[in-house]
Amino acid sequence: MNFEVVNQVLVMKLDLVATVAVAVLLLMFGSWLRRVFPVLARFCIPAAVIGGFTFSMLAWVLKETSIVTFKMDTVLQMPFMIAFFTTVGLGGSFGLIKKGGKSLFVYLVGCWVLAVMQNVVGAGMAMLSGIHPVLGVMAGAVSLEGGMGAASAFGPTAEQLGVQGAFVVAVAAATYGLITGGLVGGPLAKWLIEHYNLAIETSKEEFNALHQVSPENEHDDVVSSNNVLSSMAVILVAMVLGAMFSAKIKDLTGFVLPGYVGAMFVAVLIRNFNDVKPVFTMNEKAIDLIADVSLGIFLTMAMMSLKIWELSSLAGPLVLILVVQTIFMFIYCIYFLFPLLGRDYDAAIMCAGMIGHGLGATPNAIANMNAVTERYGVVSRKAFLIVPLCGAVLIDFVGIPNIVWFINYFTK
Repeated sequence: MNFEVVNQVLVMKLDLVATVAVAVLLLMFGSWLRRVFPVLARFCIPAAVIGGFTFSMLAWVLKETSIVTFKMDTVLQMPFMIAFFTTVGLGGSFGLIKKGGKSLFVYLVGCWVLAVMQNVVGAGMAMLSGIHPVLGVMAGAVSLEGGMGAASAFGPTAEQLGVQGAFVVAVAAATYGLITGGLVGGPLAKWLIEHYNLAIETSKEEFNALHQVSPENEHDDVVSSNNVLSSMAVILVAMVLGAMFSAKIKDLTGFVLPGYVGAMFVAVLIRNFNDVKPVFTMNEKAIDLIADVSLGIFLTMAMMSLKIWELSSLAGPLVLILVVQTIFMFIYCIYFLFPLLGRDYDAAIMCAGMIGHGLGATPNAIANMNAVTERYGVVSRKAFLIVPLCGAVLIDFVGIPNIVWFINYFTK
C-alpha cells in the first residue's frame, strides 16, 4: 500500500493483500451492523453488501470533496467468485430433481420462464427509455433472479463488452430486489389465501429431505482440515477444467462466457458422476464453509470498488424498469404460477418464495415463507423443500445461459 498526490488529490493505492484485508474487515463490519440493526437481517441484506456499500459511499464522498481517491487491486475477486459458483455447481445433484415430483418440475419451469421474461421486459423497457438494452438485462434476470452474486459477476463482463455503467446498474437493481423481495412476498401470499378463501392445509404428499441423496451425507456433521482440503481440491480442479471449457466454447461459438459458468458446469458433472460412482466423500458443511467465505470476500470486494457516481445519469430509466419488473412479477405469480401449482395453500406459499428469490435472493424466499406459515400456523414442507432447491441451484441451468445469450445478442 502506498500514497501519491495526483492533481492535488491524495491517491491511496491498495495492493492485492491490502485490498483483501480491507474486504475482510468490511465483511466483519457488515456482520456487526446486522447484529446491531436487526432490520438489516430481516430484509436479508448481506453483510458483504452492507460493508462494501458503506465503503463505496465513503469513497464517493471523499472523491467528490477531493480529499482522497482509492485505487484497489481486485485481481483476487475473480478467483473467489469462481470458487463460490463452483460450490453452487457441486450442489446440483440430479437425484434431487427425482425426489421433488411434479410440483418441483412446475416450479422450476416457472423459474426458467421468469428468468427469460425478466430479460425481455428489462431489455424492452431499456430500449423504450433510450438506454442500452444490456442495461435492461442488468436490471432483469441478472440482478433479480440472479441476485447480488450474478450482478457482481455479469456486470464487469458487460462493461468489458463496452456497456458503461453495467456493473453499477446491476448492483443497484440487485439491492432494490433484496429489499422489495422481502417486503412484498408475504403480503402477496396472504392476499392469495384470503382472496381465494384457501383451505389452510398442506399437501399430504410425502416429501423426504431432498438433501439426503447419498450415504456420504452421514459425514456432513464433521468439518476438519482434511475434508476442507479435499473439498478445496475438488473445487480447484473444477475451476481449472471450467476455464478450459469456457475458452473452448468461445473458440467454437464466439460466445463470451463469464469465468464461473464453465466451472459451475464442470462441478455439476463432477457431482453427478460422484453420486453414481462415488470417488470421494462430499462433505456438504465443508463446501458450504468454502462457499460462505468465497462469496463474502468476492462480494465485498465488488461492492467496495463500486463507482456510485456513475449511476446518476441512469437513475430515472432504472427506476422505471424496476417498477415495471415488480408489477410484472405480481402478474406472473397471480395469473401464471399460482394456477399451475394448484391454487392451494402450498401454491400460495411457493408464490411468496418466488417473489423472494425472483426479485431478491433465496434467503428472502425463506423469510417470506416463514412469515406466512407462522401467520397461519401450518408449515408447507413442499414449499420449504422445493423453493430453495430451485431458487438457489436449479434455476442457473437455464438462467445463466439465458443471460449470456441476451448479453451477447445485444453487444454483437
